[in-house]
Amino acid sequence: MEEIKEEKKQSKLSFKQVLVLCICGALIGFVNGFFGGGGGMICVPLLEKVLHLENKYSHATAIVVILPISFISAVIYLLSGNLETIPFLTVGSGVVVGGILGAYALKFLPSKIVRIIFVCIMLAGGIRLLF
Repeated sequence: MEEIKEEKKQSKLSFKQVLVLCICGALIGFVNGFFGGGGGMICVPLLEKVLHLENKYSHATAIVVILPISFISAVIYLLSGNLETIPFLTVGSGVVVGGILGAYALKFLPSKIVRIIFVCIMLAGGIRLLF
């Protein structure tokens, strides 16, 4: 019963929220297209802060949002000749398997563990970029 109330509460967005989400979406799309990925690292915190989505729902929504962005970016990279076939096929295969396993694990892991894993990955990525 409480889930239904929560869904109804989230289905009504103010004009300001819609505007903020559109601007955030443009930023996420730009980051994902420019860097070839990474939009989810921005999308998850925004979904949590702007829409107040639970951690797991934020991750799941980010995946669905990033899918078409990644596909469009990949097509642009392919058409411009910036895509190597062997790395695409090998890494792409791993991404598909990892994506399936990650989505399956998300169903069973507690939100707190998901948040800790996400923070660790973001920190590791940030530290790696510094050095």
